[in-house]
Amino acid sequence: MFIHVILPLCGGLLIFLGGMKLMEAALRHLAGPFLTRWLNRATVSPWRGMLFSSGITALLQSSTAVTVLTIGLVNAGLLTYGRTLGIILGTNIGTCLTTELMGLQLGKLATPLLCGSLLCWGTAVLWGETVTGRQYAAAGASATSNGLSRPQAVQFISLVFAGFSLILAGIRVMQAVGPWIEQAGLFRWFLDHAAANMWWAFAAGACLTALVHSSAAVIGMAISLAAAGALPVDVGIAIVIGSNVGTCVTALIAAVGGSVSGKFVAWSH
Repeated sequence: MFIHVILPLCGGLLIFLGGMKLMEAALRHLAGPFLTRWLNRATVSPWRGMLFSSGITALLQSSTAVTVLTIGLVNAGLLTYGRTLGIILGTNIGTCLTTELMGLQLGKLATPLLCGSLLCWGTAVLWGETVTGRQYAAAGASATSNGLSRPQAVQFISLVFAGFSLILAGIRVMQAVGPWIEQAGLFRWFLDHAAANMWWAFAAGACLTALVHSSAAVIGMAISLAAAGALPVDVGIAIVIGSNVGTCVTALIAAVGGSVSGKFVAWSH
């Protein structure tokens, strides 16, 4: 059981989370200090805030990152509570892109995408070391709008694709446990209880998401098991609903010790 189920699930989950964090960090460096400025400009109306935060969340692959940033801005007095409602709704829409990508079963692209992105990253590193100082102007490697040189921008873009390839690889590793679980019948007890009372599946999704701080990871695991035929669709839906409740724990933790408005943002989420 450990080798066939627990190890692949834990390993795939770690690879998945590592890829998400790598993408998040690289995109944050690409965005730079303009993200805060964009949030303020984009929240003039709730609809603009919703559309903007949907796009940013889809780009960062993390609704938690945008929500926590929003709470920080409210606690700092840089953003009013009323402007956050559109952002919160938008983050919960934008994060659906991650699960849509999971459903496409793109795991076969993980290895070539990772190799290609690492090759581009290595080339950009050599480029940055070769073209330095005054040579930037001569080589045309001027700074981009976010203060990064062109070699640095290529490095971070390559890391974004590397992170995405790790996400695909993690999903594929987790999917490998499906056939074995179905044959062993390890989920039969859980499925019997979930069939009688969907609150079991709901609670499982909420608790697991609260522990790993990523609804996308839990939903990805449910999609992987359902795709392998080891998880009924209705139980998977209950897990998804629970995961969208459990993901609020991170925002509630971020609001501890903050202002009243910051706590309102977390509870709105």
